[in-house]
Amino acid sequence: MIRSELLQALARDNPGLRAEEVEKVVDTFFEEIETRLAQGGRVELRGFGAFSTRERDPRQGRNPRTGASVAVPGKKVPYFKPGKEMRARLNAD
Repeated sequence: MIRSELLQALARDNPGLRAEEVEKVVDTFFEEIETRLAQGGRVELRGFGAFSTRERDPRQGRNPRTGASVAVPGKKVPYFKPGKEMRARLNAD
């Protein structure tokens, strides 16, 4: 599902909201997740999963074009852990 499909599904399920309101809700939802993760926090959506960040250590990489060694700095990366209900639903036969 892409963002536009999500907006359409929400608008269809909530006919009392204008398209601009639905878009504002989706934008606010994602902005809040991004803000919390940028602050080093965690976002937990019960029954769905949890978003957090993980640290990647600095390492030595290689430039694929020249083969030269390149220092790759450490960084934070987003991480998603699905909830128990989501895992059960995905693995149901």
